[in-house]
Amino acid sequence: QVQLVESGGGLVQAGDSLRLSCAASGRTFSRYAMGWFRQAPGKEREFVGAMRWSGGSTVYVDSVKGRFIISRDNDKNIVSLQMNSLKPEDTAVYYCAAGLSFPQTVASLYDYWGQGTQVTVSS
Repeated sequence: QVQLVESGGGLVQAGDSLRLSCAASGRTFSRYAMGWFRQAPGKEREFVGAMRWSGGSTVYVDSVKGRFIISRDNDKNIVSLQMNSLKPEDTAVYYCAAGLSFPQTVASLYDYWGQGTQVTVSS
């Protein structure tokens, strides 16, 4: 069993940076690949990126490549999403998720989810 709690969201201006954190509880956290998703109002949940359990490999959706970076600290059970050069179209509720397969871009195939944190980017 893994429980996830996101934090770090907020209101920023275009071009700013923001760092989201996902704190995980559960002894088996290091076994899971971690994904980040986002959902804007009226839109489906969108895959943002994922990192495998070892922390060595990452994948990102094209729209955030070169701007967003996922990292994880298995000792502290924390996964982070560093978001740079933010754009208004990045505005959404951001979720972290844990799953056993990597790479995995399908939300329904993740086993555990956090409650989400709002990111708003003004122009």
